Amino acid sequence: RSVNQILADLRRTSLKQNGTSSNFPVTTPTVPPSIRQILQIPETPAPAPRRSLRLHAHGRRAPPGPPPPRSWVSLAQSRHAPADLGKDLAGHIQHWPLPGIYSPADGSFVDQLLRRMALDWEQQRHWNQFYLYTLPGQLRTALISCVSELYGPGISVNDLRLILSGPPDEELAQYEVEKPDLNKLNEDIFCLDLSGSAGRSISLKELNELLHPQIAAETDLQESWDAPEPVSGPFKLLPNLTQLSLAVEPGNAPAASWKQLLSLATKLHTITHLDLSGWPEPSLTPNAKFAKVASSLTGRSVQYGGTGPYSHNLDGDWSEAILVLKRLSKSLYSLEYLDLTGCGDWFPALRKEADGDFTIDFVDWVGDWGKITTLRLCSGYALSDDSSKGQILRLADWIESATAVERHIRAQRSGRGRWITVEKDTLTDGAKAVVETERRRLMF
Repeated sequence: RSVNQILADLRRTSLKQNGTSSNFPVTTPTVPPSIRQILQIPETPAPAPRRSLRLHAHGRRAPPGPPPPRSWVSLAQSRHAPADLGKDLAGHIQHWPLPGIYSPADGSFVDQLLRRMALDWEQQRHWNQFYLYTLPGQLRTALISCVSELYGPGISVNDLRLILSGPPDEELAQYEVEKPDLNKLNEDIFCLDLSGSAGRSISLKELNELLHPQIAAETDLQESWDAPEPVSGPFKLLPNLTQLSLAVEPGNAPAASWKQLLSLATKLHTITHLDLSGWPEPSLTPNAKFAKVASSLTGRSVQYGGTGPYSHNLDGDWSEAILVLKRLSKSLYSLEYLDLTGCGDWFPALRKEADGDFTIDFVDWVGDWGKITTLRLCSGYALSDDSSKGQILRLADWIESATAVERHIRAQRSGRGRWITVEKDTLTDGAKAVVETERRRLMF
């Protein structure tokens, strides 16, 4: 007898035993208490207590179903966890302002005014929509930075459009306000600080469409049928932009898109200072890290994306990250300052080599990024007196990786390029003692 025959016999047997009995529970009707006493009917048993709700660490209701495995949600035990993640689950890192950016003195009247406007931005963007774009370039730059940092939802593309180009043409015409000349309005703006909002409240695709809109040419009557039709030329909302901050928090890092950044970088050849603090590992398919597909030639399962779950640990393969960084360096060849704070997990991609199509791919620190003189490779976290051994060792690994990148760049530029300053963290004497003790233990 086969398995299917045995299962069929079991089904027939169970049907005969159950007969026509209903599977639904029988509910006892309830009556008022006074009638229950007269008829001497026993009281209806109380309903079973409801299962207590499972709540997240933040107090939110957990989704239905069994809880996920501890290894999936315990980021503090992950080797990719930041140094102080156990203390702050939000994972905030320290951001350094871009050098040379205008910032009012702390506590000054301008500083307090901009901060008050940022905190009250929900009303300010409506009350002062006809005045914000008329402010001097330095004040608008500082206002964008304050709103991006202090306003809870973050700055949106509509907020940026309001500050940089004014209200829509319909509202300007309704209140008989003269339309600003966008070719001259933002000539004095050189920096754009979107720290904390990039990838969260504004995507890089929206930013690209805002900074480089397509202006339709006016269709006037032509003198001849043979005259060429006017075409819309490229337009830059910020023609003199040289400094750009796209720093993100670790909690919002998955929303940062390298594909959108590469598309934006092709139109930002004048950028000299770039801040990518907190950005995830360079990848064009970050959501396909664990995905596999069947090969049409061999029928075997192959990795769908360029980076697999064991590419770095077991194979030492950084080919996709190197390819993305190489494409970025080809577009941003004017960079002089690069901030990669909080990106310690993929520091090795800055110095590794990968086999390409008949070539060896690597980040060119002599040609494409040969103008960079300042490279910040800090962790963004600070050790405290009660930091665990795992946190100290993790920070030590980042520092060691940053030091290896520094040596690699200086070896590439030996006698052929500019001197580079690599800013990185340092360990205290107590942390150094912990690292030395752990290394000796591993040796023996």
